[in-house]
Amino acid sequence: MSTNRGILIVGASQAGVQLASSLREIGYADPITIVGAERHAPYQRPPLSKAYLQGKVTAETLSFRTQEYYDKHDIQLVLNERIVAVDKAPDGSGAAMSASGREFAFSRLALTTGARPRRLQIEGADLDGVLYLRDADDAEDMKARMASADNVVVVGGGFIGLEAAASAQKFGKSVSVLEAAPRLVGRAVGEETSEFFLKAHRSRGLDITLNAKIVRFTGESGRVSGVELEDGRVVPADIVLVGIGVVPRTELAEQMGLACGNGVIVDEFSLASDGTTVVAGDCAELPNPMPRDGAPERLRLESVNNAVEQARNAAATVAGGRVPYRMVPWFWSDQGEVKLQMAGLSAGYDQIVTRGSVEDEKFSFIYYREGQVIAADCINNPVDFMAVKALLAKGINVPADRVVDAGTPLKKLVAELAPAS
Repeated sequence: MSTNRGILIVGASQAGVQLASSLREIGYADPITIVGAERHAPYQRPPLSKAYLQGKVTAETLSFRTQEYYDKHDIQLVLNERIVAVDKAPDGSGAAMSASGREFAFSRLALTTGARPRRLQIEGADLDGVLYLRDADDAEDMKARMASADNVVVVGGGFIGLEAAASAQKFGKSVSVLEAAPRLVGRAVGEETSEFFLKAHRSRGLDITLNAKIVRFTGESGRVSGVELEDGRVVPADIVLVGIGVVPRTELAEQMGLACGNGVIVDEFSLASDGTTVVAGDCAELPNPMPRDGAPERLRLESVNNAVEQARNAAATVAGGRVPYRMVPWFWSDQGEVKLQMAGLSAGYDQIVTRGSVEDEKFSFIYYREGQVIAADCINNPVDFMAVKALLAKGINVPADRVVDAGTPLKKLVAELAPAS
């Protein structure tokens, strides 16, 4: 009788579901169990701050897979169970314990635990109406409260904050965005893109305060009523959405003694420091999958495509493959009528080229380092986005003096410069 318990995937996330699916696709025949802490079947998170808040999609339509899929592929999906402890042997086998006392034995372990919202620790943070947006229950709560709210304050001018602010505007709410930094989405995009978003949102009626120093949340009868700033101004608020980033869920990894930094530290094969546990998605700190001079050697990527591609890499590792993880990072953000698509990582750029019309809100900022294309921020310009993603993947460079002519399709330039096969 076989003693193979198969793989236990802790985290019913995008990465967790992809890991299970990829294992079956490549012929992995051992048992697969996914354990998730939420009551919902695994679902897409990006629409929560956009289409879901706006009522364009439902929780059911966001599900990755049907129950029939899990049954057909012999994937056991366990919901509403939070794993709180893991006891693992050197060979990678062991058992995990849930908060309810349920035990899950495994021969191989995977962590796809994702991230949690960063909390704001100030006076009034526990008032009713101070909200965070990470899961479907958070989004449902915010959508329900929106009906009776007049004033919505968003703390944080990152992607989640601006997406939610644009969604709230569609309900006719008075929306204020308070950003502590000197520019919007400063950790993700270049200064020119930040400036574009500032002007675009202000022109649509968003009240945006940069360098905002929040002192406390004010309240009445236990409910939030305003946000007090260091300069004494109080911004009225019936709802406050705090969107100041996320923190990787590393508690289990730390309990297991795995090396952690800005996430669970993994190598280029998605292996943690014990050499047996695979880790993928928002919780992983990994070697840069697109290494180059001037780029960070290690990072943590919060994106759907990284969750998918790193999960595939982890699946190959579990199945016995040793394929280094390489891919072009890409991201997107829908903020009302403005759609941003980003390819590559712009950190360390020394030149920027503008293609198209910033005024018409259809353009691209192409980033260079030492004459080499390294990234692009594309606004309502999916054609440029796809072309830059392709050239980065193929290692092709397009000189800046040719990129600047928006009348010449980037796709054409990429085809011209591609090496003959």
